[in-house]
Amino acid sequence: MTDSAVKWPAMSIQDAHALMTGAGSPLEMETVDIRGIPTRVYKNAPPHLRAIFDLGRAWNQRDFIVYEGERLNYEAHYRAATALGRVFLDKYGVKKGDRVALIMRNYPEWSIAFWAAVAIGAVIVPINAWGTGAELVYAINDSGSRVVVVDQERLDRLRPHMTEMTLTGLVAARTAEDALGVAESLESLIGEPGEYKNLPDDVLPDPGLQPDDDATILYTSGTTGKPKGALGTHRNVCTNLMNTAVGAARPYLRRGEMPPMPDPEAPQRVMLLSVPMFHATGCHSILVPNYATGGRLILMHKWDPERALELIQEERVTAFGGVPSMVWQVLESPDFAKYDTSSVESIGYGGAPSAADLVKRIKQQFPKVHPSNGYGLTETSAITTQNLAEDYVNRPESAGPAVPTTDLRVVDENGKDVPVGQIGELWIKGPNVVKGYWNKPEATAAAFTDGWFHSGDLVRMDEEGFVYILDRAKDMLIRGGENIYCVEVEGALYSHDAVMDAAVVGIPHKVLGEEVGAVVQVAPGKEVTEEELQAHVRKLLAGFKVPIKIEIRHEPLPRNPNGKILKTELREDMKQYAQHAA
Repeated sequence: MTDSAVKWPAMSIQDAHALMTGAGSPLEMETVDIRGIPTRVYKNAPPHLRAIFDLGRAWNQRDFIVYEGERLNYEAHYRAATALGRVFLDKYGVKKGDRVALIMRNYPEWSIAFWAAVAIGAVIVPINAWGTGAELVYAINDSGSRVVVVDQERLDRLRPHMTEMTLTGLVAARTAEDALGVAESLESLIGEPGEYKNLPDDVLPDPGLQPDDDATILYTSGTTGKPKGALGTHRNVCTNLMNTAVGAARPYLRRGEMPPMPDPEAPQRVMLLSVPMFHATGCHSILVPNYATGGRLILMHKWDPERALELIQEERVTAFGGVPSMVWQVLESPDFAKYDTSSVESIGYGGAPSAADLVKRIKQQFPKVHPSNGYGLTETSAITTQNLAEDYVNRPESAGPAVPTTDLRVVDENGKDVPVGQIGELWIKGPNVVKGYWNKPEATAAAFTDGWFHSGDLVRMDEEGFVYILDRAKDMLIRGGENIYCVEVEGALYSHDAVMDAAVVGIPHKVLGEEVGAVVQVAPGKEVTEEELQAHVRKLLAGFKVPIKIEIRHEPLPRNPNGKILKTELREDMKQYAQHAA
């Protein structure tokens, strides 16, 4: 609970939100019309990303990005982004509303290209850097991007497809001169990173942005068909920035304390970034809030838990996270005790189910940390619900309640609300919900109804509005007519102390349709048998939910770039066991 003398919780979620968003508060809400729909918004949110970009310059000589020994301060970053914005405008003729694609790993140049594009009113299209050449070209062409910024690895993937694109600019960062081909080197356009501080003290022209102008196109990874580009607005991203402030303030109110006022002189917060910036979490929930609040962002060339521990010690990291498996890897690292992790104040994660036991482990190894979890999608510009501090300790299976400007519904297959506590599909409405899918009116019509986004996630919601994610509607298993929620079975597996990661998938069965299968990653130094895990699940769940096959692995389960387990790949792997179910 809490050390406060006040009984916890001191106030309800509803009362805490009302206090935070009342008249005169920095988080005050008002109702505005967005595309014909009355919507609650944050009255004091920045109007657009250009405003955030200009305000960020105030942090001046403070470190902004640290990457493998390279350090980039706010002023140098601002000058570099401004110089690249001039290149987009003057050399390539980019106008407000034009699309600029960005495809690279988490280099400092990713941030420079992002802010350069949005500051001139262009629509930034961050594309999954893990994609094949053909996949990258699809997103470039589908979005209508005419300028593309890449690193050398992505340039190499695009090289065989040059005739398939019509580009006015192809810019490559960190690329050897003999590998450029038709691309221009970023360094030749704005200088080497060490020279950014000497760039002109320039101000980009005002593009005349409005809150509901287009800002981003982020491609969603669909299980069928081509990816869809979620068209986000400046208001979407700025709303998410304010939602991060809600997350910082609400735990204080729940304890009966007043949240501290932001202090520009306070020690700098230092975030270790472990997820790609080309997804909503990395971009909207980490890059933008860190820039806006003067934080320091620590980038890694590639995720590695031991390297993460080194950086936590070296940079005095105050916050890290990612997806639950990354946190587990840090906690389970055989080198954990060798490093000073006392600087860490918060550990947040989302994007995948997490075991309730993870909260206990975090509190054991990081005693002063308040862990947090949350739920969101590309279509909701990241944060939709937040579970924080004591709320999370008390409800570790929940993704938390909705943020104040967001409304939630739990509906049946006919779009009718179900009673509290019953299972249904989650629908989401608010200023964080994107306009729709780029150039896909039919897909937009199918997924959005009068401002409500149909998430495709099966949930239940309790009386206080805490959401419990059960499964993707399309991923739910049906065994002989019985619905089985994968998250429930995964939770039972996670509760075994030898299980570090788990995924439940269907195994085809000619009579029942499918049976329950599972793949687990065993924690380092632990051993467990399939029979032991089956017996463990049997103690917790009905017999028909017990996996008929549990494949035990010692290596990480396959994941996509935003941390979600690749269940399509695991389903293929598990088909080999179908004979046992026949």
